[in-house]
Amino acid sequence: MLNLLFSAIGFIPLIFGAHWLVDGASSIAKRKNIPNLVIGLTIVAFGTSSPELVVNILAATSGNSGFSFGNVLGSNIVNILIILGLSALIYPMAVKSPTIWIEIPLCLLSAIVLLVMANDSLLDQSVVNTIGRSDGLLLLGFFFVFMYYSWFAMKKGADEEHEIRLKVHGLTKSWLMIIVGMILLAGGGQVIVYFAEKFAVDFGIPDRIVGLTILAIGTSLPELSTSIVAAIKKNADISIGNIIGSNLFNTFLILGASATIRPIPLEKGANIDLFLNIVATLLVFIFVFTRKGRMIDRLEGAIMVAIYGGYIYWILR
Repeated sequence: MLNLLFSAIGFIPLIFGAHWLVDGASSIAKRKNIPNLVIGLTIVAFGTSSPELVVNILAATSGNSGFSFGNVLGSNIVNILIILGLSALIYPMAVKSPTIWIEIPLCLLSAIVLLVMANDSLLDQSVVNTIGRSDGLLLLGFFFVFMYYSWFAMKKGADEEHEIRLKVHGLTKSWLMIIVGMILLAGGGQVIVYFAEKFAVDFGIPDRIVGLTILAIGTSLPELSTSIVAAIKKNADISIGNIIGSNLFNTFLILGASATIRPIPLEKGANIDLFLNIVATLLVFIFVFTRKGRMIDRLEGAIMVAIYGGYIYWILR
């Protein structure tokens, strides 16, 4: 169990590193008079997804493709069923931003595309189910299209009410935050992957399960803290937008980059995770688009959390 403890400890520098990297880089960008729009779409967006990105790239380069696949799918599932569910339990979330009306269906489409990509044998029974390099490049292509859409939508002022607030530090302090943040990200990621691998080997646990649980929950902590604070402040659009945007980043950028580095074979039982990823996103779609108030209330939040509890029981039994 010490390996599990050491792996969990690795999340501390990982998360602090992501926070300092974002703050330092955003401060320098602001000092250079780069618009908040650009900073939000690049530095802040990449920074909040950096824990998943670092862990997945390290896992892919070390041959632990199960970690990569499980971490992305697990993070997406945790983001919706746990983080959105808990946020709705704190305060019912009514969706107002028009961009969410496009991003939620896009997130559902990305979950369906991922299921099809991972099941090559549905089209050719002689083929091994793998998310290959060509799939990874296609996902990265979707990512750049999504970034263009986000730029276009925000430039038109669709999200002006959520313009980010930035704190400007001194130049030396900003660069120091960037350097320390990168060191902490790299070091924390190495610790997590190394000890998670040893834990999986010691107890005979598939890499996919470790990725779906330990890695997914740990790397989703930044989204959890952001969404819970947004829910407490009754900023529903920020909470939902944060989660949907994070899931799109996870699927298109992080899984795309991981598969491009090293093809990811589909492990036994992984289709359950892929289907739940679709179901979880479909629930958000149904809750938001089939009600007059366009909202997720406390009962629906409780349903999400309960589904996640049943899912964890199923994969760990």
